[in-house]
Amino acid sequence: MLDSGDCSVIKSPMGKNIIIDGGNNQDYDYGENVVVPYLLDRKITKIDFLMVSHFDSDHCGGLFAIVENLKVDTIILGKQDSEYENCIEFLKLAKAKNVKVISVQAGDVIKIDQYSQFQILWPDSQKMISDNGINNNSILAKFVCREFSMLFTGDIEEKAEKEILEKYKNTNVLNCDILKVAHHGSKSSSIQEMLEKVTPQVAVIGVGENKYGHPNVDVISRLESLRK
Repeated sequence: MLDSGDCSVIKSPMGKNIIIDGGNNQDYDYGENVVVPYLLDRKITKIDFLMVSHFDSDHCGGLFAIVENLKVDTIILGKQDSEYENCIEFLKLAKAKNVKVISVQAGDVIKIDQYSQFQILWPDSQKMISDNGINNNSILAKFVCREFSMLFTGDIEEKAEKEILEKYKNTNVLNCDILKVAHHGSKSSSIQEMLEKVTPQVAVIGVGENKYGHPNVDVISRLESLRK
């Protein structure tokens, strides 16, 4: 059985290579068997920025093989609410490979090139969430390239979404062209208020055959309601 997982690959207008997460499961290394071959097939041997939304294995597991096999310049991590084994092991590998690691939080901006950047919208160091913190303190990052934008949401759940809505209630910063739907379309995420604030033209769900019922039918219904 395949699990849900996320992995996004971006090439910026000036040729910068970016990876966000690297889906994995316990029985199959997607980093080694899928992502690294995919990159090499496209002659991508250097990753300029590698962002880890959070340290659930289905988001970070495949990234180990990338750091092992390719040249990675900078790893972007979000502020953590506690220590996680995957994080500890990943940082050991990054140190061994002499990869720069930066920690980000809401308000930070990561410049990719002349035309593109990441705006970090979450986590907020003043409002770290203890309830299922590994998911709810996922990086929420808005990739902006000229007039285009895409929102990457990790596995944030309803509790984080409500905090995020409150934080940005008087802005349109959450609005984007493409939304990477949170937590693989889980019923615990993508509340109506959040989707209406984001108002994407396209929604993408990182999901495969799984035992969790992702994507949830109510989430799909809420997404479809945005077209009306």
